[in-house]
Amino acid sequence: MVLVIALIHARPDVPTVTLGLLLLVGVLLRSRVGPVRASLDYVVHIALFLLSGPAAAVVVSVLLPLTQDRRLPLMRRVFNGAQAVLCATAAAGVYVGMGGGRRAEVLESPGRALIAATAAIIAWLAANALLMCLVLWLDHGATSPLTFLRKVAAPTVLPLTGYGLLGVLLAVVWIGGLGVGAILLVVVPLLVARWTLSLYQAERDAQAATMRAFIQVIETKDLYTRGHSERVSTGVGMLGRHLKLGEDRQQALEHAGLLHDVGKVGVPTRIIQKPGRLEDFEMDAIRLHPARGVELIGSIPFLEEVKSAVLHHHEKYDGTGYPAGLSGENIPYFARIIGIVDAFDSLTSTRSYRPARSIEETLEILHADRFTHFDPNLVADFVQVIRAEGWTAAAADQPAPDGTVKAGIDHDDLSLGTSGGASGSAAGPTES
Repeated sequence: MVLVIALIHARPDVPTVTLGLLLLVGVLLRSRVGPVRASLDYVVHIALFLLSGPAAAVVVSVLLPLTQDRRLPLMRRVFNGAQAVLCATAAAGVYVGMGGGRRAEVLESPGRALIAATAAIIAWLAANALLMCLVLWLDHGATSPLTFLRKVAAPTVLPLTGYGLLGVLLAVVWIGGLGVGAILLVVVPLLVARWTLSLYQAERDAQAATMRAFIQVIETKDLYTRGHSERVSTGVGMLGRHLKLGEDRQQALEHAGLLHDVGKVGVPTRIIQKPGRLEDFEMDAIRLHPARGVELIGSIPFLEEVKSAVLHHHEKYDGTGYPAGLSGENIPYFARIIGIVDAFDSLTSTRSYRPARSIEETLEILHADRFTHFDPNLVADFVQVIRAEGWTAAAADQPAPDGTVKAGIDHDDLSLGTSGGASGSAAGPTES
């Protein structure tokens, strides 16, 4: 019904035809920036509000299913098209209600047009979020409507509003006399900027893939620690988001979590795989892995922020850790975070000399060892995160404990003195 009404009122003028074709061509010019494949949808629709009227924008939204990835199921593409029509209709209603005009009216009252266009964009985003929440509620899948609103809708409101306002710029330049040439002036720089961002994103993806491949090679030395670095990176990511770190710091923290044991590549395999108790000289070799890790990543510029975390992730809050014996808040912030998640994943994973501990038991160990081993405030935050979001422990195909091993120690859960279970001369410098 909405579409029929729009077809009656819309006129196939030059802007409608030109921007409709631009919308179709735009699919060929899409570039992925992060998890989102950006498109020209918002720019075209908001420009049409000002150039040809809301009815034209609603009609052009019918073309959106043709611009989607052909690998998507047909039903999903049809749904997305219907969703776009409803969102465009909601935005059109708000634009008209706010007194937004078209063509000459825009130049006569640019402030009102800008306010109406901004309100229309927000109405579009609100309608889109409402429809997505409805689908997620009906689907009963892993992502709840609240999670979608918190993690996707809320963080993207401002960026998408700013992106949509480029449509206002396109329309004003068009109405101002440049006509179709406005596309070259506004859209081409936008495409170039997006292409540059996509290259940057591709580089970041390549860096992450390289780091993961490197870590996987190291972890093949010991089946008991397989996946440990990935899980630590995931865990510090969860805690970082709880602590509301900025995007750059969050990424640096996750990189540090992934690379914290990279120096193990320099530790002899026979020591890493040794199932029994380590001799002091063997433990000394393991204690060198943080420094070796910094040597390995030291020449990579984009990892500058993670070096201190890799070097100091085995420091203890009471100053009895290694390699520098730092204490309290003198230990780098990221290193204190990694130290908690590192021990947590180690204790909830099977080792040759013991089975995996339960999550609740491990959280009690972390709580008992706050002030001595861990930052007490960060332990409290981590406990909140795990109890709220849960934890995916090591895979079930992890090897079972070796029943012939009577004693042993791993560098990750060493000297959790109060209740971690490890002890002896290999447990740490002050206990030797």
